[in-house]
Amino acid sequence: MTDAGRHPNITLHTLAEVSEVGGYVGNFDVEIVKRAKYVDEIACTSCGDCAVACPVVFPDEFNEGLGSRKAIHIPFPQAVPSSYLVNMDECMGRGCSKCMDACDKNCIDFNMSDDVIREKAGTIVVATGLEPYDPRAMDEYGYTRFENVVTSVEFERLVNAGGPTRGELVRPKDRALPKEIGFVQCVGSRSRRRGGEHCSNICCMNTIKSTLILKEHYPDMDIKVFYMDIRAFGKGFEDLYNRSRKLGVKYLRGLPGSVEELPDGSLRVAVENMATARVEFHDLGMLVLALGLNPAQGTQQLQEKLGLQLTPDGFYLEAHPKLLPVDAATRGVFYAGCAEGPKDIKESVTQGTAAASRAVRLMHKGEISSEPITAMVVPDLCNACGLCAKVCPYNAITVDVKKKTPAIVNTAACAGCGTCGAECRADAIVLNHFTDDQINTQTDAMLETRPDEKIVVFACNWCSYAGADFAGVSRLQYPPNVRLIRTMCSGRVDEKFIWRAFENGAPVVLVSGCHIGDCHYIDANKWTVKRVERIHKKMAKKGIRPERLQLSWISAAEGVRFAKVMEEMETLRRTVTSEEIQQTMV
Repeated sequence: MTDAGRHPNITLHTLAEVSEVGGYVGNFDVEIVKRAKYVDEIACTSCGDCAVACPVVFPDEFNEGLGSRKAIHIPFPQAVPSSYLVNMDECMGRGCSKCMDACDKNCIDFNMSDDVIREKAGTIVVATGLEPYDPRAMDEYGYTRFENVVTSVEFERLVNAGGPTRGELVRPKDRALPKEIGFVQCVGSRSRRRGGEHCSNICCMNTIKSTLILKEHYPDMDIKVFYMDIRAFGKGFEDLYNRSRKLGVKYLRGLPGSVEELPDGSLRVAVENMATARVEFHDLGMLVLALGLNPAQGTQQLQEKLGLQLTPDGFYLEAHPKLLPVDAATRGVFYAGCAEGPKDIKESVTQGTAAASRAVRLMHKGEISSEPITAMVVPDLCNACGLCAKVCPYNAITVDVKKKTPAIVNTAACAGCGTCGAECRADAIVLNHFTDDQINTQTDAMLETRPDEKIVVFACNWCSYAGADFAGVSRLQYPPNVRLIRTMCSGRVDEKFIWRAFENGAPVVLVSGCHIGDCHYIDANKWTVKRVERIHKKMAKKGIRPERLQLSWISAAEGVRFAKVMEEMETLRRTVTSEEIQQTMV
């Protein structure tokens, strides 16, 4: 951070948060609220006289409450800028003013207010970090009841030379050196009952590192690790694991079922040893909970501001896990560090470098090129209903509903999914290169002869159409009477396209796209679901069997699934009678 603070091309806004994001790739408008510090950070020399004079003492968040700080303080030793700030929720204000009297530079000003800063940006890198799991949510290990049960983060501060005990390991209850220590793995991860089901990646190696530090400073200490699985998949990690075992650290497969405190402050842990299939009791001087990692607070709020996607675990979802691992679905936004998922330092640095490279690659030309497959509004047909703006996953369409002015498409932000065109009731939106006439002409040509033998499939370009291609190159057999119509997204499949196919004699129609939550266009396929459900209701009212219209999600790697779905469609086609086909034809 010090290097970043000194760099002439980097501006740091500390104690600040993003309140609003507008614009599009190459032209983002970012509004930042910078909280008042009540100290002039430029004039402050960090002499510390104000903190000495301050009478208000509170637990130090940086040291996990194991130490104390004053109401006026530096958040952590390496903070940039290295200046003090006042927590006004704790400060007695002008009724005290001892810090003001002690400051020779007159840096403290209780009249400061929050600033609103507006920045222009070409690209955005989201590096929101993460938060450790809060073990108080499920107190099965006695974290809130027993002082000698600590988290892995608290343990790190205890053994750190800059921590509250200057690196000397002591038990919180009696400040004695524990002779036995136990580590409990996967606290807050890989569990449906607590935290998340995801693996937090770093916990195993963090515990192994801690055992090596303890054995280096306290060779005779008895150390036990209770675990489900040890995941040491990084370079050299298995060697560290084996080294820890050779030093005498005991690894027991099984998590504690109960923890109770003994009269001397020690802890008795009951564990079912999976190797021996027996319940064992271990007396420990201290118990360390290896916490899992969760998304940072505010992740969902920022996701809504930027139009991003989240995984079921709450982390940000990348555009493609293999081809675009640091790109967001919203063009011009990139991920770094643990915003996209739990990572260790090496992986975070690698992804941060990749995100910076992607941003520079996009911006170095000074102008941005985009695909010509974008939406276009016909002003004379637009009735300014605003539905297109509502369904656009990229917020690329603006409509003034009150003034009834035609919709405007920002072509730089438009990704060409076509959902707006499919939902527009006035037919006022045209998708370049995938117009209604082009798609309807394909449908007419496919069903010109023997339509009752054909299976019409509307397949999205990125997943289903690619899945069909994968099935072909894999030489998988599926019915030869399948006729594919490629669209950029399943959200582009207009209700009129489906009725056109039925009117031309199609016995069955399939709409296929990316899996829910994995749409190439953020969440455009959720509108596909609503549209198909709407058509099913209309078919039922008309006495048409709704099963003749199918909706299936097929990814690019699911060639086998594509072939299977086509077989199912052929089976369904054979059940459709000529009378049913005549019922839907013009």
